[in-house]
Amino acid sequence: MTTWGIVATVKADRDTILEFAAHHLELGADEVNIYLDTPNEAEEILATHPKVNVILCNDKYWKMRRPKETHQRPPMHQGRQFANAKWAYMHTSVDWLAHIDVDEFLWPKTEIKAQLNKLPPDCLCARIRPIEALSGEGEETHFKACSENWLQRLDETPKIYPEFGSYLNGGFLSHVAGKLFVRSGLRDIKFKIHNLETSKGNNPGEVLLEDTELLHMHAKSWDDWLATFQYRKNKGSYRKELAPPIQPPGVREIDPDAPNLHRLFSALEEADGDSGLLQFFNEVCVATPELLQRLRAFDHLRSYKTDFTGARKRQFNL
Repeated sequence: MTTWGIVATVKADRDTILEFAAHHLELGADEVNIYLDTPNEAEEILATHPKVNVILCNDKYWKMRRPKETHQRPPMHQGRQFANAKWAYMHTSVDWLAHIDVDEFLWPKTEIKAQLNKLPPDCLCARIRPIEALSGEGEETHFKACSENWLQRLDETPKIYPEFGSYLNGGFLSHVAGKLFVRSGLRDIKFKIHNLETSKGNNPGEVLLEDTELLHMHAKSWDDWLATFQYRKNKGSYRKELAPPIQPPGVREIDPDAPNLHRLFSALEEADGDSGLLQFFNEVCVATPELLQRLRAFDHLRSYKTDFTGARKRQFNL
């Protein structure tokens, strides 16, 4: 039977890391590779599970990985993610490996093994489309989806998010590209965040894994979002050099004056401080009845009962 696993480079609190690992173990992952970007008490707990490989990315590790580099630890976390994903891929024992983040959770409608087993032999990677969590109370967590078609997405987004939709791609704060499962055994690859680079071209034989979504818990609450905001603005998904979300796909050159998220958030901060950011958050990230109604009208509302805490307790007794 087809086997699968995940790899993630993580920097989070103990319980968040354990919930991420536990959820995927309960989905049937045969291998969970956790690369700790900084020391964490989760390391000792994870190491007790037979299907978990946990690696502390300390100076010794990076010296082993990059002995000839002047800066052995890549300065940007994206570079560390690339390096760790490739290392896990080179040493994996599973048939398929997915590179995802600690705030992302695979959510299949049918067993992942069966989905992967049905893929044709020339399919070397399978894409999982993301949906973003909305902040709210209740038994279910609501998520926003968006159209796969870029022009349709461009038309719909301002109708769903009237004030800020013109700045956003599908209403998402983070990526709409999704993540990949990659078939093991390939040589000379770059296992990047959203794509696979090979000597045969990018993403060879790519197929959409239609029965699996990627739950992205990017902004679970106002406090959660604000706690990571400055890091994302300076080094992460809102950083200055990124393309504007509404830039057409495939365009390489970036207009330095284009309204990307960095410029939008900087303007809101300058004008109104945190209250300006809160105005944005309330329209785009909160599961208000009005937003849920608009998402439902465009068939972009998803609602699921998640139990990440329960998975952690079942798998790790914590």
